[in-house]
Order: sequence, then structure tokens, then C-alpha cells
Amino acid sequence: MTVLLMNPNANAATTEAMLTIARQILPEITGWTAPKGPQMIVDAAALEVAGRQVAEAQLPRVAGVIVSAFGDPGRAALSARLACPVIGIGAASARAVAGRRFAVATTTPGLAGPIDALMTPVGGYLGCYMTSDDPLALMAHPGRLDAALTRAILRAADDGAEVVIIGGGPLGAAAERLSAISPVPLISPIRAACAEMRDCL
Repeated sequence: MTVLLMNPNANAATTEAMLTIARQILPEITGWTAPKGPQMIVDAAALEVAGRQVAEAQLPRVAGVIVSAFGDPGRAALSARLACPVIGIGAASARAVAGRRFAVATTTPGLAGPIDALMTPVGGYLGCYMTSDDPLALMAHPGRLDAALTRAILRAADDGAEVVIIGGGPLGAAAERLSAISPVPLISPIRAACAEMRDCL
């Protein structure tokens, strides 16, 4: 059996981009894309709708499931009805912090509340550092996205972050691009979740 990566964003291209990263750790992983909803989850209301879709999805029998949206929508409910491991990329990235002071850099101010709720229980959380431009506009221009995230990373580092999580499944490719030039280590949530899943199997 294989592992299934669930993309709660209704964007098949984003799913493929996530799978490109995931397959570096789990070569046989397959994908699932939300059948309806926004192309990118940008606020708490959309996160809640996505959570219901994930929780209610009818899935094939798999060895494990990765919920690849940073708020881990629907993960707990899905885990309660499946016998296999169900890992959310948000919680996995928080576990990868390993006791260091950390921050989240992301593009979605409308998700600050859910992100803080997920990260605050982890010791050493300094906060969520947001970009200022429209999230969808940034996603359409990788150069602008990278520049905006870099500014957020630098602010976090100046405030004492020893490591920064790039907060979002759709931001996985940006995390890959920025990892070599960031002033502090970056955590890719997709990679963190895939590494955990690999160790579970």
C-alpha cells in the first residue's frame, strides 16, 4: 500500500507541486485534491470547510495519509476513523522544531488565529510573520513570493528565531527555493510530514 497526500486546496497543480517534494522522501506517494472549494485556503472559514471535506472523504485503503494544508484541517476526524497514521503538515513541522526558538513565515493573515493555536503549545514559538501582499497574487509570481517570504524570514530572525517554518502546503516550492539562501534554517512542512510518515511505516 502507498501513502496518500491530501491537498485540501482545490488546485490539482498545487497537488502535483506538493507531490514533487514528497516523492523525494516517499517515492510511491499518491495525491488527492479537494473536489471543491478555493484554489488556496486563505482564511479560517475556508479552513473549516476544507476540514469537513478531508474528514468525510472516501479514500482507498492506504498505508498512511498526509494532510497537506498548514492548519491540518480534518486531520483529527480522519484519524479517528482510519486505522493508518494520519499526519498533518502543520503539527509535523512544529515537532521538527526540536526545542529551538521558532517562527512561522507565511502569506495568509486570515489564518493567523489557527496557526497560532497550532503553534503556541510548542515551546519557543515567537509568532507568525506575514507577508503584506495578496496571497493569490504572490502565488502567481514566484519571484515576488520569494522576496516577500524572505523579508518575513529576516524579521523573524531579527526577533530571535533560530529556525523558521514556511507555513503552507502551497508554499512548499518556495521553501525549497529559499532553503539555500535563508539566514536561518527553514522547515518545509511537507518534508517534515513525509519524514515522520516514513518513520511510521
